Amino acid sequence: MKITILSNRDLASCVALNHLLPGLVDHEVNVFLSSRVGGSTEQAKELQDLKFYEQDLFLNTVFPIADALDLTEPQLRSFDSLARKFDLEITILNKINGEEAQRFQSSEPDLVLSIRYGMILKEAAIALPKYGVLNLHSGKLPDYKGVMASFRAMLNGDKELASTLHYIDDSSIDTGKVIGISCLPMDSSKSYLWHVLALYEDGCRLMLENVLKIGGGEEIKCLPQEASGNYFSFPEQQDLERFREKGLRLFDSNELVEIAKRFYRSD
Repeated sequence: MKITILSNRDLASCVALNHLLPGLVDHEVNVFLSSRVGGSTEQAKELQDLKFYEQDLFLNTVFPIADALDLTEPQLRSFDSLARKFDLEITILNKINGEEAQRFQSSEPDLVLSIRYGMILKEAAIALPKYGVLNLHSGKLPDYKGVMASFRAMLNGDKELASTLHYIDDSSIDTGKVIGISCLPMDSSKSYLWHVLALYEDGCRLMLENVLKIGGGEEIKCLPQEASGNYFSFPEQQDLERFREKGLRLFDSNELVEIAKRFYRSD
């Protein structure tokens, strides 16, 4: 199959691609990245710090150093290293519904896989792949629609965090038919960012299982979402304060060091 992956230019998307791409070697793959998730609205300092660790630190420092080392089999690969390893292009595509739509259309996807893509797909993009668009959402649907779903689950004291594999059926957000849910125990000693990265291992495995079914002509079993549920935007200052009061953290420096080391270590 021709598979087009829509993802984002950040650490979590890079980790997800490390889980996903080895399972797609029998397919023709294109990867497009958005530059960010959501609009450019003013955000609290804690969220700006999180963005620095999710994007700037790894894109501008960790990844270039890892690429210069040119390890044969690192535990994790940067975007450029993934592109070389799997002989594909990984390029920026933000205006998928507008002036850059032709670039997306030229990939001629049979199937689209979406993970953390920052733009809402409109009808023309959704209708292009004959097998549809599968989205991996890092939250339990329909309970946690929108951005930073794991943050909301941690804030609410959930014992498990989840990622949901679902179809994108229209331009509404996180409302499509649910294919499956994978869960991860919540560990209050770990940060929000740690949980987000950890969720992608089983989430991507679930996505690959269903890609295999689609490639084999098997019908994908899915269920419509309940009409109930909650949509969340980025946390506001009072949400972040409540998060801290619970002893929870958005990120942890020791965890970040360990994550960075995985780009510098061989298997």
